[in-house]
Amino acid sequence: MQIPARFNGPPGSGNGGYSAGLFAHGESGEVTLRMPPPLDTPLTLRDCQVRTADGTVVAEVAAEAEVDTVVPPIGYADAVRAAKEYAGFADHPFPTCYVCGPERTDGLGIFPGRLADGSTAAPWTVPDDVSAPTVWAVLDCPGGWSVIGAGRPYVLGRIAVLLHRLPTPGDECVVRGALASAEGRKALVHTTLYAPDGTELARARATWIALPA
Repeated sequence: MQIPARFNGPPGSGNGGYSAGLFAHGESGEVTLRMPPPLDTPLTLRDCQVRTADGTVVAEVAAEAEVDTVVPPIGYADAVRAAKEYAGFADHPFPTCYVCGPERTDGLGIFPGRLADGSTAAPWTVPDDVSAPTVWAVLDCPGGWSVIGAGRPYVLGRIAVLLHRLPTPGDECVVRGALASAEGRKALVHTTLYAPDGTELARARATWIALPA
């Protein structure tokens, strides 16, 4: 398997959520990233580890994950209003990110804006080629933006996903993110994806790591 270049997060490496979803080979699981996932590079999964051809460990994969927390739903119109205040429009550490990069015209276009309580929300129109890795990607950045600040970039370190079902292409969904705790360079966040009728489609728990100043 390999991560096509269009699914980047930071320049030159895969979006953490998409990469983790690809590594998980399924609807649910937990993935710990050990290095920035390389793009357009053959990777193999063996003994619960994703490795490059020279044996470098890229990630560790667990087939099961416990994700007990959901971020409460809000209405689609409220998510649209929140997205207009997306901090990434003014200051984005990785503006070409496949998921939340404002400079991408071929990405997912998810712009999670902060609400008064510090949680995030964004609308998302489901593309025709939606897949499990796509949903993992959707559940990635909205959590990160509950802790990312101007001049304070974070990257995904670990993500656990519980996927109930894939959304339907063309659906107008809502994705929510919230900060659970932060200590030192680590932040624990939660995300939840909702269908147009408010049904939960998927949820995630993730650890984000602040990059050195």
